[in-house]
Amino acid sequence: MRIRRREMAFNYTVLIIFSAIAVIPLLGVLLSAVTPKGDPQGGFQLPSGLDLGNFVEAWNRGHFSTYMTSSALVTISVVVLTTIMSTLAGFAFARMDFPGKNALFFMLLAGLLLPAEAFIIPLYYNLRSAGITDTYWALILPQTAQSLAFGVFWMRNQFRTFPHEIMEAGRLDGASDWKLLWKVIVPPSIPAISTMCLLVAMWTWNEFLIPLIMVSSENLRTAPLGLAFFQGQHITDYSLLAAAGVIVALPIVLLYIFLQRRFISGMVNGISSR
Repeated sequence: MRIRRREMAFNYTVLIIFSAIAVIPLLGVLLSAVTPKGDPQGGFQLPSGLDLGNFVEAWNRGHFSTYMTSSALVTISVVVLTTIMSTLAGFAFARMDFPGKNALFFMLLAGLLLPAEAFIIPLYYNLRSAGITDTYWALILPQTAQSLAFGVFWMRNQFRTFPHEIMEAGRLDGASDWKLLWKVIVPPSIPAISTMCLLVAMWTWNEFLIPLIMVSSENLRTAPLGLAFFQGQHITDYSLLAAAGVIVALPIVLLYIFLQRRFISGMVNGISSR
């Protein structure tokens, strides 16, 4: 009993320490975001009041309505394309037999090993020769391809755990592979698919290098890229910078809160969760 109590105390101590490491900087950013301009800035001092006008000023001066719209369009497009293609490819790799299946799957997994920095320059020249740089396609297509390796790997592992007996019963009833996938396998896979969508959305929303290289028009800039330009213009105005950072991070935080139960269920239980 003493050992168990000591283990629990040690576990809680470690969790509290790491939680504090994660929460304290966020608390400092939130305090800076609501600090009036007349107060000392750049620390953890309690503000004399709450100035929510910093968010309005940062939103208007930083043109974040344009940047957030661009990020939302790119993120939604990447998530939808990645989900559809990963679901189809994951089912094929998990439940269908065709020549070279394993070799093709491991070639696809090589995409997990390549950072964007390794291929961003040749990718830029390829897209420029195709005439799609400085367009939304230059943001959507590379990030979709970048997410497919993880998406296919994730969905293949989930579909391989699906009970074989249910699929055989569906085939005996005359269901095709297409119906088996969308009518039998996908509905109980929603928690796993939601987890993948949340991860892909987070990676896409936070992507900085591809938008930096691929687009030059201001109306195509994504939120992280717009935040970088905003920081360069207001490098000493900590309240505005903190407010802008909160604005950029808020959509993903809200999305995680909204999908928290499905995210945890998909991570822990996978396809068997409801």
